[in-house]
Amino acid sequence: MRFPSSLQNMASSEVVHFLRKPKSITRILAGVFSLVIFSSLLTDGYQNQTNSSQLRCVLNGNNTACSFAVVAGVLAFLSCLVFLALDARETHMVSPHFKMAFRLLDIILAVAWAVIWFMGFCFLANQWHHSSPRELLVGRASAKAAVTFAFLSIFVWISQAYLAFQDLRSDIPVPYKRSLDESGVVLTTLSPLSTSSSVNLAASAPSSSTYTSSALSPGATTLKGPRLAMMPDS
Repeated sequence: MRFPSSLQNMASSEVVHFLRKPKSITRILAGVFSLVIFSSLLTDGYQNQTNSSQLRCVLNGNNTACSFAVVAGVLAFLSCLVFLALDARETHMVSPHFKMAFRLLDIILAVAWAVIWFMGFCFLANQWHHSSPRELLVGRASAKAAVTFAFLSIFVWISQAYLAFQDLRSDIPVPYKRSLDESGVVLTTLSPLSTSSSVNLAASAPSSSTYTSSALSPGATTLKGPRLAMMPDS
């Protein structure tokens, strides 16, 4: 089965390649989970009783629980959008200091959101546990969805922090590597002398010293000692 060329070009485009990265997938999941949390509570998270017109939160009538989930969900959703846009522009970041600061900020925010959603899940689950089902005319599914996706958001943000940490480790510069590469200097390591090479050096040492001495003092070979001559008797 052959696909059209337009679909093949779309599959090989930079956008699809960017969206298929694990970091992009976890960020999109975190944004979707946050969207589900605050949208479900904004639509059906408040209701009034039959004898009152005042709206109350479906989570045990505690408006603080619904407000916390809505505000945290909106902020987490916006942070996902901002960092997703920064991830798309990451290849255009020239300054290594700015890139490292971006990675550090990503790790800190991911860990912070994991802690926030852990505390939020415990708080929302506790309020839902103490809620009376008889008082809930609507909004039961919305409350369950908020509690469930708050729990799933913990693992998504932990995965996001782990992926950001892996990117930070891969971008740690080697000392002097950048300056040496820019100046065109090639580093070579000297291997230790082996046993055979040391023997060869020792064997060639006398000949080299003899050659050096002869080269330095050429007149030493031309000197001759005194000769004894026998004189005849007169």
